[in-house]
Amino acid sequence: MRRVIPFSEFGREDVGLVGGKNASLGELIAHLGPVGVRVPDGFAATADAYRELLDVEGLRERIAEQIGLLRQGAPLAEVGAAIRAAVLDTPLPPGLEHDLAQAYRTLALGAGREDPDVAVRSSATAEDLPEASFAGQQETFLNVRGTTALLDACRRCYASLFTDRAIDYRERLGFDQLAVALSIGVQLMVRSDLGGAGVMFTLDTDTGFPAVVQVSAAWGLGETVVSGQVDPDEHLVFKPSLKDPALNPVLHTEIGPKRRKAVYAPDGLTRTLDTTDEERARRVLDDDDVVTLARWGVAVEQHYGCPMDIEWAKDGRTGELFIVQARPETVQSRRRGAVLRRYRLTGTGERVVDGIAVGEAIGAGPVCALATPVDLDRFPAGAVLVTAVTDPDWEPLMKRAAAIVTDHGGRTSHAAIVSRELGVPAVVGTGRATSVLNDGRQVTISCAEGADGHVYAGRVDFEESETDLGTLPATRTGVMLNLADPAAAFRWWQLPADGVGLARMEFMVAHQVRVHPMALVHPERLCDDERGQVDRLTAGHPDRPSYFIERLAQGVATIAASRWPDPVVVRTSDFKTNEYARLIGGRPFEPVEANPMIGWRGASRYYSDGYREGFALECRALRRVRDEMGLTNVVVMIPFCRTPREADQVLAVMAEEGLTRGENGLRVYVMAEIPANILLAEQFAERFDGFSIGSNDLTQLTLGVDRDSDLLAHLFDESNRAVTRSIESLIATAHAAGRTVGLCGQRPSNDPEFTHFLVQAGIDSVSVTPDSFAAVKQHVAAAESDTV
Repeated sequence: MRRVIPFSEFGREDVGLVGGKNASLGELIAHLGPVGVRVPDGFAATADAYRELLDVEGLRERIAEQIGLLRQGAPLAEVGAAIRAAVLDTPLPPGLEHDLAQAYRTLALGAGREDPDVAVRSSATAEDLPEASFAGQQETFLNVRGTTALLDACRRCYASLFTDRAIDYRERLGFDQLAVALSIGVQLMVRSDLGGAGVMFTLDTDTGFPAVVQVSAAWGLGETVVSGQVDPDEHLVFKPSLKDPALNPVLHTEIGPKRRKAVYAPDGLTRTLDTTDEERARRVLDDDDVVTLARWGVAVEQHYGCPMDIEWAKDGRTGELFIVQARPETVQSRRRGAVLRRYRLTGTGERVVDGIAVGEAIGAGPVCALATPVDLDRFPAGAVLVTAVTDPDWEPLMKRAAAIVTDHGGRTSHAAIVSRELGVPAVVGTGRATSVLNDGRQVTISCAEGADGHVYAGRVDFEESETDLGTLPATRTGVMLNLADPAAAFRWWQLPADGVGLARMEFMVAHQVRVHPMALVHPERLCDDERGQVDRLTAGHPDRPSYFIERLAQGVATIAASRWPDPVVVRTSDFKTNEYARLIGGRPFEPVEANPMIGWRGASRYYSDGYREGFALECRALRRVRDEMGLTNVVVMIPFCRTPREADQVLAVMAEEGLTRGENGLRVYVMAEIPANILLAEQFAERFDGFSIGSNDLTQLTLGVDRDSDLLAHLFDESNRAVTRSIESLIATAHAAGRTVGLCGQRPSNDPEFTHFLVQAGIDSVSVTPDSFAAVKQHVAAAESDTV
């Protein structure tokens, strides 16, 4: 019998011998080390060594007796305490003590230092299997130094196989308590207490979108990220762009507050400290670190053949990065991919608390606010659990909750991970839920409105629907999506759409940037208060304009990545002057117009002295997405272009900013929303690669009807023959010139007859809101069958 084995001598096929966690570490060292993935060395005490311990002084029988009492109704807490005491009181077999000490000495020689500090981790033989996630059920002991401390940590690891939560978890899943053995992994410590650590998933944890790597990072030891004690930095990396070293594949970076960090204490244990203001404002990882980790994550995923949940650490002494754990991801990878389940609020209510949305569901119930876990009978099933932060001790309560709300934690915190596995909606990182949500108060938790989760007062009505995507028919006519919110883009990746027909840049400017672009170029024209707001938002960037470029590029890139490699048509900003003025710093740059709807908007702004510098920032953001990040599926679309001469002026400005039509595959479309676009379609077709019909504005300007007027609502009709003749004329002219025509208005979502007309007219694509995609796809298929 081999009681202790070096990591390098086993692999993932040895789960029964060393447990899932250790088997994965051995696999990584043997197969990923040669391609540059760094994993700290170590050794494992085998499951056979644990079974040998069970035979000492009748320990196996004593444990079985306590489990029998549990099944007869004895309290879990009493049974768990009795078993742990029995394990701790049982001496380690002499052979095991000798082999552990010898392996530690050998590890010290390889590391080149006496008594190296190590992590002592449990690894159950049923742990981290795809069908049953045991992660976090047993204990880990960090900063263990010296043989005596090592042997003591091993005893405590064995006892932790029988924590209350681990016993309960195995009972519920039907595992034989004595058939699950424990291996112990002993691994050289990475001094992340002086650097940083975190987790990495090789898919988007909320939606299962597979083309990204999600990296979370905080200062100090990684336990604060895993447990959700901190709101970490978050990075999103686009896998296809990782293939080209000349590209920057980082789609998005959000700097978290990181208010706490775990470090070593002088007595060899760990403690949690407040971070400094400088640490909170600074990134833990630069882009090079993020990309390195993402490349490693993809390599690990490819080797294992499935999405992975990976823990990493950065040594503060050397700056080196390491992978310290890897296991198959067990939530999104088990979901039925062909079914789209949607939740939608149908009522309204007062918004009480906001945070990060986990999942896409909605839940409601009475608040049960707790500072510590309580007995199950004190937590009513169907209540909304409100607490500061969760750890594995909370899981029995979380399974009974209708929803979960926490003060702290990010998308990869304990609360987020467990709530996804349970299918329970959660809003994490609210900052103040425990102070404003009182016991017994009825609330509704919504994660169905994008990246932000909301807690509403009272029970707000909502509906749930389910669509089998496999049943949707194929169509010749493209059915695309209208998207505006980058944070929600990944939710729709499973829809069999033909791309994005309209991505609204102005929404991204309003919500991701928030500042008028000209205010960033000319801050001297702002009042002190607005200049202060701008300075706070742009802090940490090389200059103010770079803030606009980075934030806008991240938004566009996220939407483009969600549909890669299908086309994503990004419309440049189409605010009206009154809407631009509402942005931070906007008023000094916007005139007051009597009718902004037909005023200084769209193309007319882009070459004018009053906005030319602002449009340049839009162009630089788009160029970054296409040329630096590699998302060449982005198509640029110009709105409200009144004349061919105006088109020439805009295209010239774009070329000056590095966006030349035809270069690097760049296509440029124009909105067809003005009668002039229809009447002069042949001339516009010479300048643009395609048209997208904006049916609202086209109807308004064709019929002379204010689309926002209640008094004239009965006259506003996209199916009016004057409008439909314009559409037919445009399609015929565009097709004769070899140009495509789409329509991005809302009417096809609401009116099957209008969809039928568009298909008969030969439209190339329609673009609709995601929640109406399935219905429109069916309407298009029906119309195509009628026109055969």
